[in-house]
Amino acid sequence: MVMVKKSNGYTNLNKACPKDLYPLPSINALVDGAFGCNQLSFMHTYSGYNQIRMHPSDESKTMFITDKGNFCYRGMSFSLKNARATYQRLMNHIFKDHTDNQLEVYVDNMVVKSTMETGHVENLASVFRVLRRYQLKLNPKKCSFEVKARKFLGFMLTRRGIEANPKKCNTIIDMRSHRSVKEVQ
Repeated sequence: MVMVKKSNGYTNLNKACPKDLYPLPSINALVDGAFGCNQLSFMHTYSGYNQIRMHPSDESKTMFITDKGNFCYRGMSFSLKNARATYQRLMNHIFKDHTDNQLEVYVDNMVVKSTMETGHVENLASVFRVLRRYQLKLNPKKCSFEVKARKFLGFMLTRRGIEANPKKCNTIIDMRSHRSVKEVQ
């Protein structure tokens, strides 16, 4: 067995970078924003951070070495200190006309929402146009369209707001009650 020291990744680069204090949205506000919506569509970008092109002058800062040569990331790496803030800023910018009433965005998670079922397809089409314009791709395995409820950021989101996750409730419901004094102790 040969022990290999773990790579420190971007530790030094991240230490040298000032922290981007761009705020992430309040999860409570995002969840509350879906209250009263009859139609919900949940979307997740495919390797979201990697779809964001890095500035050419910053690519060399992400260099890694292999036996085939030196390579640099062209897309933003998940490991970079400010990747999350940068991604959220971009999503807020490109969807600035949608986030008040049609869309909730938390980094690479999105919920298209509609209070009336008849307008949902138009809301989706509008969001898809923006995604296409900026060449952002979705992960089909993590998308659900025109549903009444789904798990979002750890919460079961429905038109009534947050509800208990039925899978977690069943664990408690199915729990056997204590049958003797010894079991209680």
